[in-house]
Amino acid sequence: MKPEKGDDNIFIPKRIIFEKDSLDYEMGKSIFSKFKDNDNVEIIKMTSNRLKQHIPGNDLFTQYREGKRTLVVGIKKTLKFQSCKPSAHYQLPLVSGCMGQCEYCYLNTQLGDKPFVKVHANIDDILNQAQKYINERLPNITVFEGAATSDPIPVEYCTHSLQKSVDFFGKNPNARFRFVTKYNDIESLLNLEHNGHTEVRFSINTSFVINKYEHFTASKGKRIEAAIKVAQSGYPVGFLIAPVFIYPSWKEHYHDLLVELSSKLPDDLKFPVTFEVISHRYTTIAKNRILEIFPENELPMNDEERKFKYGQFGYGKYVYEKESISEIKEFFTKEIEGLFNNKKVLYII
Repeated sequence: MKPEKGDDNIFIPKRIIFEKDSLDYEMGKSIFSKFKDNDNVEIIKMTSNRLKQHIPGNDLFTQYREGKRTLVVGIKKTLKFQSCKPSAHYQLPLVSGCMGQCEYCYLNTQLGDKPFVKVHANIDDILNQAQKYINERLPNITVFEGAATSDPIPVEYCTHSLQKSVDFFGKNPNARFRFVTKYNDIESLLNLEHNGHTEVRFSINTSFVINKYEHFTASKGKRIEAAIKVAQSGYPVGFLIAPVFIYPSWKEHYHDLLVELSSKLPDDLKFPVTFEVISHRYTTIAKNRILEIFPENELPMNDEERKFKYGQFGYGKYVYEKESISEIKEFFTKEIEGLFNNKKVLYII
């Protein structure tokens, strides 16, 4: 079964790989119980750590697609959290990988040749470690990002990791939690006692971009509908408009998107709606992998039309020319300022 654009887009895997000892945890047992009688899902119990041998494919094109349909249930053994600047102090490692097949995604280069979805069954250990980091920074507030290398929403129905995290942070006055998604299956989060400590962000774009590049994700309308429900439940809400592409009618399309957001969001928001706007960029490594995974892609990746720029992590990337970046910044600054009253623009890059 493959999820289609427009449905609730939960992740129904083709195979589930249980790493050693993962079935000793409540989450592992629950996922096994949910799928053990499903003839369409292959169940694999590992006895060694040779994970990738269980995911078929002799070339990058096939490995990518088979990896995207694989769920790995494992244990987070290294409880040293990665930093997540500038948006948060730490990553909260609930999930890695994503079922979406967005052609431009940087995870194409970050997650290797078989980008499977992996969930960590020892959620209690992870939250206990989060508490240690919170205690170290008292009395300051510590912020955790739950979707730095993943989209946790499509697997939430079988992990409940977000639900546990929202409950945990809701009770903690010195911590905040945030995550971003391209999906809309958020019903299980609506009635939690979040106390405004969790910000739910939606990665949003024009229908042109979503339909052309963001395969197996929720539609623009479904994402906006979910954002409204989350806002009505009192959560802080944000929008990640990324990547911004310059194409014919781009200004008209992004204007219409922002108008739709401003007209549909509740007027009585408890918190400012946040905006993060990121223009399209790519690395040479990413470009080469994308060309193998999506050989028929139409992404604008002509090096001659871009400016080469070194990023904060030491590697170079191709970004839009200075004039185009200025045009993007001017456009979104003016539009957001004119359409939204209670808002906060975190950055436009």
